[in-house]
Amino acid sequence: MAKPVEKEPKDMVHQLAIDRETIRKELRTQKLHTTFNINPRTKFHCITGKPNVRDIDMEGEKDRNLANILWRNFLEPRMKYTCPQTEAQEIGWITTPLIDTDTKDRRLNFHRRSNEITKFMAKSSQHK
Repeated sequence: MAKPVEKEPKDMVHQLAIDRETIRKELRTQKLHTTFNINPRTKFHCITGKPNVRDIDMEGEKDRNLANILWRNFLEPRMKYTCPQTEAQEIGWITTPLIDTDTKDRRLNFHRRSNEITKFMAKSSQHK
């Protein structure tokens, strides 16, 4: 069997230099954000207060910026944008029919029809 190789002891001066360089890199890329906003792409959940306590602080004036963000968040994509933003949105973007539909035209309307057999099977499937 081969003898295990002994590791050299760590040099504390080099380790401190590596730590200093790592901290300098972190501080160089770190930004302090002081303005906060909600993410409009996530669902907004309100947290209610305790039922026994009446919050007087909650009654106040409405934040217009927050109200606009929340209102825009719940709009459908056709109301937000003038054209589709992704290829998946292109399918079904224009929902108005190309031709007027006539409900009496039997070529394009296939309404459900029932007869004695289908009524019997519907009743028998309900009893199971």
